[in-house]
Amino acid sequence: MRYTILLVDDEPDILEFVGYNLKKEGYRVFAATNGQEAIRLAGKHKPHLILLDVMMPGSDGIETCRELRKLPGLTHTIIAFLTARSEDYSQLAGFDAGGDDYIAKPIKPALLIGRVRALLRRFRPGEESQGGEVAEGLRIDRDSYLVIQQGNELNLPRKEFELLELLSSRPSRVFTREEIFVNIWGHDVVVGDRTIDVHIRKLREKIGSAYIKTVKGVGYKFEKIPAAQTAGGEAVKPHPDDE
Repeated sequence: MRYTILLVDDEPDILEFVGYNLKKEGYRVFAATNGQEAIRLAGKHKPHLILLDVMMPGSDGIETCRELRKLPGLTHTIIAFLTARSEDYSQLAGFDAGGDDYIAKPIKPALLIGRVRALLRRFRPGEESQGGEVAEGLRIDRDSYLVIQQGNELNLPRKEFELLELLSSRPSRVFTREEIFVNIWGHDVVVGDRTIDVHIRKLREKIGSAYIKTVKGVGYKFEKIPAAQTAGGEAVKPHPDDE
């Protein structure tokens, strides 16, 4: 397969440098200098990977990522932020918007290619849908990347969706923090210690706190429970582990 990559950056030198090195490796590369152009090109070419700058005039990378995740046909597209910003809050905002990874600028060509290869190994098109009801009143639609709770559609950011899908795939089984990191973020991605906890907290806020249980010092597990015991999409009190 010849992979298609979309580069989004407002600096022509960055586009030229990154694009040149990716094309040398045989990738099909398109470039955009702003969020609106990125959305147009992504809708047209359906890239396998999008490298997206955070700091851009107009719509920044975080806002652009949210809009990209709304486009049909980009369900499996990997989005990585290529940015000089490394603050935890910036990374969390990016993951919440549907991003998959962060690559820090400046980066050497060989390392960049290595990261791109690692990201594309996670691209899994054409998998059979394994969605369905995971608990009473709670259903996962993998093809549409939707969670349906009591008939209400919940559009979760990609990482939250994948986290829920992983935990609910084997109810009552405890997934260690290391297993979650590897399955959701991969071996090649470095994220903060609190990243899993933040995503769990956000999931509990959206689907109710009773589904996901904390196993102290180990990890998390998903429990099938009667829908009446959940928040049903309403506001819930913070889980004790989130306070």
